Formats: sequence, structure tokens, C-alpha cells
Amino acid sequence: MATLLCVPLTVHEPGGALDEARRAAEAGADLVEFRVDGFYVPEGNAPELADSLARMISRSPLPCIVTCRHVSEGGAFGGDDADRAVLIERLAAAAGRDQHPPRYLDVEFERYAASEELRGVVRDSARRPDAPGLVFSSHDFGGRPPDLARRLGRMRADPAASVLKIAYRARSLRDNLELFDILLERDRPTIALAMGEFGLASRVLAPKFGGFLTFASLSRESVTAPGQPTIEELVGRYRFRSIGPGTRVYGVAGWPVAQSLSPVIHNAGFEAIGHDGVYLPMPIAADESAPDASYASFKATVLAMMEHPRLDLSGLSVTIPHKQNLVRLAREQGWRLDPLSSLCGSANTLAISPSAEGPSASRSAAVFNTDARAAVECLRGVGVVPKGLHVGLIGAGGVAGAIGFALALGGASLTIFNRSAEAARNLADRISRETGATANGRDAAELTGRGRAAPWNRESPISVWINGSPVGMKHGPNPDGSPISPELIRNFPAGTAVLDTVYNPSRTPLIEHASQAGLVTIDGTAMFVRQACEQFAAWTGTNPPAGLFERLVTEALAT
Repeated sequence: MATLLCVPLTVHEPGGALDEARRAAEAGADLVEFRVDGFYVPEGNAPELADSLARMISRSPLPCIVTCRHVSEGGAFGGDDADRAVLIERLAAAAGRDQHPPRYLDVEFERYAASEELRGVVRDSARRPDAPGLVFSSHDFGGRPPDLARRLGRMRADPAASVLKIAYRARSLRDNLELFDILLERDRPTIALAMGEFGLASRVLAPKFGGFLTFASLSRESVTAPGQPTIEELVGRYRFRSIGPGTRVYGVAGWPVAQSLSPVIHNAGFEAIGHDGVYLPMPIAADESAPDASYASFKATVLAMMEHPRLDLSGLSVTIPHKQNLVRLAREQGWRLDPLSSLCGSANTLAISPSAEGPSASRSAAVFNTDARAAVECLRGVGVVPKGLHVGLIGAGGVAGAIGFALALGGASLTIFNRSAEAARNLADRISRETGATANGRDAAELTGRGRAAPWNRESPISVWINGSPVGMKHGPNPDGSPISPELIRNFPAGTAVLDTVYNPSRTPLIEHASQAGLVTIDGTAMFVRQACEQFAAWTGTNPPAGLFERLVTEALAT
């Protein structure tokens, strides 16, 4: 049976809920969940409220689940279970009043197990003709419940429910893997979902593991659980209807990654060439003050996903701050590492090959860097070749380091600027030592001044500037800033080229200032698209359709 797509609707008044149910049907939902716990507030009129809901349900354009969630598990209902028993009894008896009962009733298992009255009404209702199915549910908004296995065992031991539901807030991507295993080991239709920013994979990949259903909201404003995607995102961006047991999984790993455009372009690319794959944001937490802990988190997460026998993880785009961690992991695991990544210690792409010995065997992997090649090709596109250039490189992190090594190998000399002058000097020393190129490091504060004749520009003027820092990034620490002051930019020689690796927004403050000064500009969109095309080809063996990625990025940034 195909995994169903359910849209949860918070009932404030029946007419509005029915309007939203019609919108859900038009958007492609298979059923809706009417969350009635905010509406069903009995004050001596429980039967009348229950009958009002029964009439609403009879007019629903889609089959429905009815949920009156108790406050103990994140709902709004704080009344007596006796009142909920009235609701269950009246809805179950709807068929006898020539109305359509709900397809399912959701009851928290812990409340059901603790209330003899609730158990009695549920069991009596189940004996009626056309009785709704029962969903036993368990929710934990704090994290994985410590007694998860015991809780699940108790739920499975009770035959009353036709569907089991487990949902808890994920602490990391690895929590998704346990939920996938729960689906694979199901004894009846099962819903297993992770909440929060780490839980998207459990929602999107439910069809891959045989989940009974997944939830998607009508809009960002109507989510009923943390991390819930919209139906537009689920059906459109993630191609939910095309996901099956054999779908290969890809993603962008970093911290944070919620705003990445990579899922937009790669999923569209998969659809365009008919590749059975899905690409997801994969947040892996990091702390710049604790690099070893960040590496441990990255390593544990990536290896666990690679080793899962049914996940089929096939490739990752790796972004800030894990690019150096990817190279470190590749060296530890003996994966293939391209020369540039090995030289600069930073990579942004992981390609994973399936094992010929079966899903449980170890898998081979290749790690490489498409950032640097993309930057060099962008420069070549405007007639700039590295040999003999003096390049001003801003930043000393993964992307800046990779570009610096690539340019040095091509014959350029470098002056590297960074907010930590020590880090800039260390990178410059490494580049000089490994490539023989001239490179020196300086404090990025020197780029905020007004002078015309800066000491690094007197003898050999810089003819190409590259921003490899996050300054100017829309969701970064300094979105309105430019790493070079407008006053300095206006004094750059005619013909100077400026490349910004930041792609969101495409017109960063740096690009705006350089454009106004009449300089040659290359925005981050061009580099982002080039590096993504290389990743796509490495994973699929096919180039994306010409112009597709550029068009999608342009459209996304314009909204």
C-alpha cells in the first residue's frame, strides 16, 4: 500500500475547517486530520459539540482522522477523559444517524491504558458497523523517550488499534534511522516520525520504509508539529509520490542548512533525467569552539547513514562548517580523495557507491572538491586565467582555502585576508610550502579603510578579488556587510575582477559596490551552479539539463 499524505487541520469552527479540507484535497492530500482539541471544550454540552463535529466530518471532501489531543502530549484538551469518551462514542455512532464516521480516531496510548472508561468506550465503539479504526499514538516533544522499546512493545501487545503512531523530537539525524527500523519491523500499519529540524528525513522518506502515512501542512502558518513540511514542499520539491523502497538518498550536510537551495535544484534535476533519487537538507550540529566534538558528530552521523542497510545514502554536498571534517573522515576511512582536496584539506562532495556484496557490506566512497574548479572556471569565463595574477582572497576557511590552492597551482600569487590574521598567515604558509607560490596573510580589517595605496597593493596591484567568507550572506552573521569598503573598491584599477562565493543573495553588497565602480563582477550564483552541476554528474553519471539549475536558482532568489 502506498504511503498516504495527510494534512492536519486545526478546527476553530467547522465551516473554516471544511474550507481547508477542500484546499487540502485540491493540493493532492489523501486524507485530513481534524485536530479538534481546541474546539471541543465541553462545559456541560459534550453531546452537542460532538454532534456538531460529526456533521462536519460527514461533509468532509476527504477521509479523515479525528484527534482530540490531550495536553500531556502537546494538545489543547485538558478536560476529563469522560468527555473524550462522549466524543468517541458519538463519532463512532455517526453511521447509525445516516452520517459518515471518521476513518480513524487517534487516542494517546498512555491515556487509553490508564483510563478504564476510555478503554471501555473505545472497545464498545469498535464493535459497531463501519466503526472508525483506532490509532494508538505516542508523542514526546522533549526527545526520544528512554522507554521507547517498552512503550512500543506495549502498544503492539494490545490488538485494539489498527494503526500505531510514534513521534518524538529528534536530537540528531541518527534518530531518523531508529524510526526507519520501527517501520521495517512493523506488525501493522505504523506511523513513525521525528519532530524538529533534524526530523525532515523521517517525513519525506516514509514511503521508502513503508510508513502508513506522513503529515504535511497547508502552509507554514498552519503547522501542527515542529519540522512539518508543507504539502507543496513535500509533493513538489521532494517528489513524495515518486519515492519508493529503491529510491537513493542524497543531501546537503552542514550547520545550518535550512536555507540551502541545493534541494530545489537537485530534486528538479533528478526528475528531469528520470533518476530515482531524493535530496534532503541534512543538518549536522557543530560548535566552532569545540572542533573535535563537531568532527565526532559529523563522523558518527555520516557513517551511521552510510551503514544503514536500507537507507541507500548515495551522495552528500558538504558545506560550512564540515568541509575539513569530510577530508579528515576520508583519510581515516581510506576513501578515495582527489589531489586538490588532499592538498588543501577541504572538500565539499561525497559520492558513495553501492556494494556488489549486498546492502550490509561496506561501501566505497570518493571525496572531491567542486568549489575550487567552479571558481577557476568562472574566472576563465570572463577571460581571467590564474597564471601571473595577484589575487586578493578573503577568508581562510574551507572554500577560501580550496580556491587559494587551485589558483596557486595555476600560477597565481596570493594575499589572503581574514578576521584572524594568524589564520590567514597559516593558510598562506601552507600554500607557499605545498605549491611554491608566493602567498602572504593579513588582517581583514585592512580592507575596511579608505586609503588608495595599501601596502599589499603598491608593488603588484591585486587584479582579482575573491570573497570566500560568509560576509554578505543573507542568513549569515553580517548580511548587510561587505568584506571590502566601498571607498577601497572605488580606487581599484579598471578591469579588476571581483568574485563573491556567496550566492544568497546573488547581488551581495560586495557585488553591488564593485558593479557601481565599473569592475568586472561574478556573483556567487554562477559558482554555485557550476559546482552543483559537477556534483550532480558525479552522482548520476549525467549532466543536468542545460540552464535548468541556473533558472531555478534565479527564480528562487527572486522570491
